[in-house]
Amino acid sequence: MPILKTDFPDLVIFEPVVYEDSRGYFFESYNEKVYSAEGIEIKFVQDNQARSSYGVIRGLHFQLAPHAQTKLIRALSGSILDVAVDIRKGSPTYGKVYTLELSAENKRQLLVPKGFAHGYSVISETAEVMYKCDAFYHKQSEGGVLYNDPKLAIDWQIPADKAIVADKDLLHPGIDSCVSNFIF
Repeated sequence: MPILKTDFPDLVIFEPVVYEDSRGYFFESYNEKVYSAEGIEIKFVQDNQARSSYGVIRGLHFQLAPHAQTKLIRALSGSILDVAVDIRKGSPTYGKVYTLELSAENKRQLLVPKGFAHGYSVISETAEVMYKCDAFYHKQSEGGVLYNDPKLAIDWQIPADKAIVADKDLLHPGIDSCVSNFIF
């Protein structure tokens, strides 16, 4: 499973080796030994799955330490634009945005480490998204960054009049007012 580094420290893309034949395809979506060989030691404890329709924007979410989560995200069906924002004070990429299309077709996965706000938009008719987490959900530790903060200038690839955003996600502060406890 090739691991592609990004310009963001600890944010990596996993591109699985896919074996195809007349029956269809097969690939390992997760193998602890492969990650460990790359120096990535993660014990995943929770899997989450969501189905959404075109125009849904989920995020930007995070959980504060000590309940912070590393997430391994992939699209089981359809396509999403996955978005990660570095909110680690002192990071060379603090306040910067990374985007990547994840789809059932490309089978890519994005490993979003602790200290990033995460979200995605559904850019196909529907999409099912699955992500592994290395910490359990902890409501009291929820945090977020406003998905349409002008300072971040994220192109969600959804026209503003087609965006479907949860009420709670409209209440998050911008990056400059974001309260987090992440230090790089």
